[in-house]
Amino acid sequence: MPFAPWRSAALPLMLSLSATAVADPPPRLEEVFVSASRSAEKALELPVGWSTIRGDEIDTTAAVHINELMQRVPGAWISRGNGQESLTALRSPVLTGAGGCGPFFMGWDNISLRAPGFCNVNQLFDANAEQADRVEVIRGPGTSVYGSNAMHGVINILTAEPTAEREQRATLETGPFDYYRAKYRYSESRGRHGISLRGNAATDGGFKDDSGFDQQKLTLRHDYAGDIWQVTSALEATNLNQETSGFIQGFRAYKDGSLRRRNPNPEAYRDTWSLRAYSRWQRELAPDTSLTVTPYLRRNRMEFLQHFLPWQPVETNGHESAGLNVVLTVDEGNLEWIRGIDLERTNGYLSEIQANDFSPNQPRGVHYDYTVDASVAAAYTQLNWQPATDWTLQAGGRFEHRRYDYDNRTGDGSACAPEASACRFFRPADREDRFSDASFNLGASYGGLGNNVVYTRLARGFRAPQTAELYRLQSGQTIAELDSERIDSVEVGWRGDFDARLSWDLTLYAMNKTDVIFQDADRQNVSGAETSHRGLEVTLDYRADGGWYAGLDASAARHRYEGQTPLLGSGSDISGNDITTAPRLFGSARIGREMSLLGPGHAELEWVYMDSYYLDPDNNHEYDGHSLLNLRLRSAISANWEAGLRVTNLLNRDYAERADFGFGQYRYFVGQPRGVYAEVSWYPGGR
Repeated sequence: MPFAPWRSAALPLMLSLSATAVADPPPRLEEVFVSASRSAEKALELPVGWSTIRGDEIDTTAAVHINELMQRVPGAWISRGNGQESLTALRSPVLTGAGGCGPFFMGWDNISLRAPGFCNVNQLFDANAEQADRVEVIRGPGTSVYGSNAMHGVINILTAEPTAEREQRATLETGPFDYYRAKYRYSESRGRHGISLRGNAATDGGFKDDSGFDQQKLTLRHDYAGDIWQVTSALEATNLNQETSGFIQGFRAYKDGSLRRRNPNPEAYRDTWSLRAYSRWQRELAPDTSLTVTPYLRRNRMEFLQHFLPWQPVETNGHESAGLNVVLTVDEGNLEWIRGIDLERTNGYLSEIQANDFSPNQPRGVHYDYTVDASVAAAYTQLNWQPATDWTLQAGGRFEHRRYDYDNRTGDGSACAPEASACRFFRPADREDRFSDASFNLGASYGGLGNNVVYTRLARGFRAPQTAELYRLQSGQTIAELDSERIDSVEVGWRGDFDARLSWDLTLYAMNKTDVIFQDADRQNVSGAETSHRGLEVTLDYRADGGWYAGLDASAARHRYEGQTPLLGSGSDISGNDITTAPRLFGSARIGREMSLLGPGHAELEWVYMDSYYLDPDNNHEYDGHSLLNLRLRSAISANWEAGLRVTNLLNRDYAERADFGFGQYRYFVGQPRGVYAEVSWYPGGR
């Protein structure tokens, strides 16, 4: 899309603001990155493709949905469904289905949001990303501290540590379609104890008919500095009650004013809650040796109507977990050696019940009802070594063993009557499955080029099959003989800065994935597909005099099917075709200004670009893509008050948040029209 609308509509709005600019660009702080090893490391030197969304960026974005936030990460696209639902792409196409969440490790303070094997494609709504201290992203396979699921990347949402002095902030916000949100944060340290509390509650009337949601999130953290043990304990709870709107159908239906707000599934809903807690105990065993012990718990439950299926069953799922992570770290200055074990036990359950008859192949009644007791044991090591001043070498390995003990709580075999010709639901008999997998990573970076660092990395990631892929079978499949997926990755990168004004991070990667689990033309879950992933990721950041800044995060990539894959929905040889929902180019760019109006403030204009992408494996159907503009303004108005204004989809473009093609129809989740959000914040103790 040309930049003409951007120049003619939005830029004059920013330039017309009466403001006193900041005289010089602020100095760059040396950034640390936690997620690579679960301890703070110098980010610039890491031979890993990483991105960080800082707390000030989180406050600036004030995201209603996490996809607004993740647009600041190259190669990441969190595709928004209705309400708070989402699908993820990270160095990948948007992945769907029972295993669509499996290739990504989504964590909270380095602990998986959900137990591996029991993930959900929407699980990012289980985290309080709206009030995180920062969000760290590893692009590509994770390091050895992460096990199953860390294939295409890691999204790690980090809580805020307590502040030394008391800080409070209360925010009220309103937006279009009866959207309201209240946020509160409190932080303080007294003596050996520190506490950080952040919570928010939102209600949304919904852009589409009979839609909307109510959502609440709470994060509590306590830090204790003892003579021997340093203890960090945290608890996070979330709740979502959503009236879900289904997709609309028809070619370019999102451009049809009579269809855009229509909800073909007013009966659809999604109710979910989650609870997680951990306590991380750390102490020194010797001047160069530390021990960290982290027990944790998680529990969640979800119930929703599968409105995307014509027979509309209700699914209920959940699981309870207890885990333990033990890490021994030897840090001799130029050499850090990490050794750890992960142990976890999970009890999960799933049921699917259909209220009304649809056909002999989709009858009413119980389709599935099962439990799975799962256990994981893993050992890993990670070595970070600086053999010379300008060199950093990194190597790691992990071995992980997983066991599933499946108990079918309804009748074995078909859920249909004998006269059914092709029953869609088949319940396998009780069984036990085991998977053993290994991963590795090797990397090197060289920083002897002034303020430049070049690096290269080899890595392998894996994921074990999800329980829903193993035990939720169709079309008479009695056993799913599935292998763990594997991905092999090589990447080279160049990051650096010039004159404390311009910084960059360029990464070129190639990944091959094997034993990909898919549903074949007979609707059976099988292993053996192959895909390839090639791409370039770019991050640029520029700070100018006068408080001006600009940034770019973009990805150019090609994700393709390889080999002979009899994929459900394909009618020919698809080898070499683009994978569905895999745009070749997407990203965002920003221009902004730090300034003083009545007090410190800023203005930012963001451009979001989405290329066209194919909707079916045969590459016969396509979404055209879109460009959007978002404007954000914020300013202090006194020592205790701050106001903000955001305008999303500034030019009021018609677009689809996500498109696909199924059951012979184009289907779209419609993007929202122009929205104006206003907020006011109160700082009882001053800013």
